[in-house]
Amino acid sequence: MASLDLILLLFIIIISSLHVLPASATSADKLKTATTIRKVNRKGPYVGLVTVIETEEDAFLDSVEFRPDPNHPFIDLSGRRFRIGKIHGKNVMYVRCGRGMVNAAAATQQMIDLFDVKGIVHFGIAGNINNSMSIGDVSIPNQITNAGLWDWLNPDKAEGGDDEAYLDIGNYNVPERDGNNNMLGSLGYGHEQLYSVTGHINSPQNVFWINTTREWLHLAADLEKMELLQCVNASLCLPEKPKLVVGLKAATANIFVDNAVYRDFLYDTFEVSSSDMESSAVAMTCVSNGYPVIVIRGLSDLAGAQTGTNAIRKFGSLAAANTAKAVLEFIKKLPSNYNVNS
Repeated sequence: MASLDLILLLFIIIISSLHVLPASATSADKLKTATTIRKVNRKGPYVGLVTVIETEEDAFLDSVEFRPDPNHPFIDLSGRRFRIGKIHGKNVMYVRCGRGMVNAAAATQQMIDLFDVKGIVHFGIAGNINNSMSIGDVSIPNQITNAGLWDWLNPDKAEGGDDEAYLDIGNYNVPERDGNNNMLGSLGYGHEQLYSVTGHINSPQNVFWINTTREWLHLAADLEKMELLQCVNASLCLPEKPKLVVGLKAATANIFVDNAVYRDFLYDTFEVSSSDMESSAVAMTCVSNGYPVIVIRGLSDLAGAQTGTNAIRKFGSLAAANTAKAVLEFIKKLPSNYNVNS
């Protein structure tokens, strides 16, 4: 009976793999890819690593700690390259998802569905929302919100509904006039609907904050002592040594924040320290599926609080390098079986 169960399981894995492969691929190509996925999974489990853009990927892959698998260094799926290898002797599965929340959720779900991963480490760069933090610092948040789920309300719509917070656009008129009325009205910040393996079927929970995995945050606490890079090169350095902080809050939206007033609103209203375009999507996908998740973000710019041009072009590579250093140190601290409950 046990052998029949195993055969049935393998059949299900093959069929499932075929369904997520491109429709344009031939049956032979699909079967070959599904067979490769099974071979890769036999060497698992893996720590899943999800980053976003090339700058972050370059910083990660330039690390001498990442050693590609000699037999199956990568698998290409849905236009993305899933890289297989080891860091500090531990199995890792890496993918660059691309900008935005849809890309982030799609790549994370695909990794969870197809590969034997035991948790996801999401990393990249972010805008700095907190004046006590600086460019080059690294934040590992314990809570993340989707700050782009809005109810856009008419000017005569009273606040006090079901939204978590409100931004009254009229409060930012320059010059002030007409009692701060503005035809753009106000924005209400709404809640996500979280479907999860621990919840009731078709009964999502309304949540504003997604929590990252407590046990992984405890492991990351020691990283606050690590040394981070201060210089891009010999002629371009930060005025102070960067630091790593665990336990702050982060905001995500399909918006690149480069506006000082909106930056202040985010901090004053939600007490977030960083802003990016993917983290809450990765975290929510992991929580929905019951997988551990941690987010590691290096601060590349001041999200609009700067004088002149945004600093991301000057210091983005430094922020990415510091993030990669933190990711490598975190992986070193993970237990060998990655069996951590969220």
